[in-house]
Amino acid sequence: MAEECDTCSRSVTVEEAIRRATFGDLDIDRWQTLCCPDCGARLRTAFVGAHS
Repeated sequence: MAEECDTCSRSVTVEEAIRRATFGDLDIDRWQTLCCPDCGARLRTAFVGAHS
């Protein structure tokens, strides 16, 4: 599955996306911010679940 970057129009797969620290008060163990590898724009903030 690919996400299109609104800033540079590149199609980015989850494997290609850069993972960055979450913003606000989101728990970094449960949420992950995915960014475009070309321009760095945020693509999506994804829930990755609780770790046991």
